[in-house]
Amino acid sequence: METVVFYQFVTEVPQAAAIWSALFLLALGVLAVLVARPERDRLTDDPPPPVPTAREVAAADTVDRHRYAEEVTVAAAGAARTAGRRRDAWLTAQDQVERAWTRYDEADAAARRFAGSGALPSPDTPRTPAEYASRERYLHRAATAAYWRGDLTMAQLGDVFGRRRGWDPRRHPVEQEALLSRVIRDARLADYQAAATAERAAWRDADLAASSARTLAAEAAAAVARLRPSPAPVRRLVRGVPRPAVVARRLPARALRARSVM
Repeated sequence: METVVFYQFVTEVPQAAAIWSALFLLALGVLAVLVARPERDRLTDDPPPPVPTAREVAAADTVDRHRYAEEVTVAAAGAARTAGRRRDAWLTAQDQVERAWTRYDEADAAARRFAGSGALPSPDTPRTPAEYASRERYLHRAATAAYWRGDLTMAQLGDVFGRRRGWDPRRHPVEQEALLSRVIRDARLADYQAAATAERAAWRDADLAASSARTLAAEAAAAVARLRPSPAPVRRLVRGVPRPAVVARRLPARALRARSVM
């Protein structure tokens, strides 16, 4: 009995294994077909992308050129407005330089009137406490009046009342006036130099803005010219570009004459 069972086991197990192996391979083949077929069907069903025609390419290029021309025209118009603002700022700085020079010239003329006072002896006045008090009051009134005229700053007025930077209320009023005129002249010179520096910076900004505006205007004109033979867009785009501001390459006349004091 045991021999029959062992014989059946030996002969039937390999057959069952062969059958299961065949079924497993068949299932794998079917699965591979099912996985690969949708991809193949999709590649077969999707049509290839259409090739653009020459007319479509030309139309797209025309649209791009129109868009670029409009963008560069808008940029050129903005640059022209900026150049105009910078030119106005430079002209304002020029006016400030002229006014600063006029005030310095007046202060210098006033200081020159006291230039020879140092060679003359001081008036003989009694050296009494009342005289010194009178001199101090005179100095304070003169310095305060100069401050309210804008000739002295608050710090300089504080130096006068604090007896700093050479201010001595015991000096004769003539000496005080000479010192006061020199201080005012030096302050006016500093104001003029600051205004001249600001004017040169404003001119550089205006010149750079004008150069940028001219460059963008030329590029806008070239971009518009590439749109021809369509004349209507050309007229519309060119009319929207303001003329760039022109910056003169010179300094104020008085600024040139005043270089000797800088």
